[in-house]
Amino acid sequence: MNCSDKRILIVKPSSLGDIIHTLPVVHALKRCFPGCHLGWIVQDVFAGLLERDGSVDAVYPIHISSTSDPRAGRFAYLHAIKETLATLQLLHRILKRRPYDLVFDLHASFRSGLLGRTNPGGIRVGFKDARELNTFFQHQLVAVPEHVEHALEKNLLFCDHLNCSVADKDFYMCCNRDDAHDVELFFSKQGIADDSAIIYANPAARWQTKFWPMELWAELADCFYARGTAMVFGGSRQDTFYIRKITRLMKTPPVVAAGLFSLPQSVALLKRASLYVGLDSGPMHMAALCKIPVVALFGPTHPSRVGPYGVEHRIVRAENLDCLECRKRTCDHLSCMKGISVEMVYDAAISLMDRQT
Repeated sequence: MNCSDKRILIVKPSSLGDIIHTLPVVHALKRCFPGCHLGWIVQDVFAGLLERDGSVDAVYPIHISSTSDPRAGRFAYLHAIKETLATLQLLHRILKRRPYDLVFDLHASFRSGLLGRTNPGGIRVGFKDARELNTFFQHQLVAVPEHVEHALEKNLLFCDHLNCSVADKDFYMCCNRDDAHDVELFFSKQGIADDSAIIYANPAARWQTKFWPMELWAELADCFYARGTAMVFGGSRQDTFYIRKITRLMKTPPVVAAGLFSLPQSVALLKRASLYVGLDSGPMHMAALCKIPVVALFGPTHPSRVGPYGVEHRIVRAENLDCLECRKRTCDHLSCMKGISVEMVYDAAISLMDRQT
């Protein structure tokens, strides 16, 4: 199918890691079909990332509260239903002015199926293995071979569906000069020289089972400080309280960027870093797409499915545990994460940093 003059709507509203895994699809489509118009339905908190991206022609920010977020209240489902209905009405009013020819549902849920239906007409495409009745919303289904495990490779099957080749040049993230300037100003105020090696540390995640003990994060930061390398704690505003608990355990001066930067500025911060050290979460995938080497701490999730993609990396985990890759979001012992030592993480980080010198 020649899509050079087609209007293509991407439905991938969340989460951060899933959006990162969809960006190469959009980049490949725009490169193969430069005349196409690409729109994207996305949660408003992630809209800034897409607005920086030259391959995305239109962004449709929505707000539907998460029901799986640990901070969600007792009426989370009720709020989500009300917000979903209001969102469907708003999108339909907007999209009927100029409908899209193709709707790519990469989210594969019942709700994303409803979001795709807000576009009047057009051909809707989804995954054949989608759950929550998503397949009933689609006109065409993309089969997922058994050998395809990683989430990003699964998304790239949409490109195969259109005979659109994928190249290494499609794996990148965007920020602008102002974003980079704000990051350099931050480091200048911290007394960190322009040519200093920086480690971006991400100690927070949405799942309780992914967390590494705070005292170990503090010890790791002290180890890098002794080596003369600054470890910068990144994250959102919601992460700052937890990160402050870590920094209070440190014996050396901390560098905390969490809560200070927008997502596009965080892209600039990652591009300034020499290494990412952290949990399996959105910033890990951002680092990988920015071509930053990654040291990733894994426990309940599958590195082969959601690990750092297309970049030099080290997976650190407590091997020989029967409960590894359990996919549980709560746990009463957290053996998989507590079994990761500071030495294991530090050695993995040093091995990657030494390869860059």
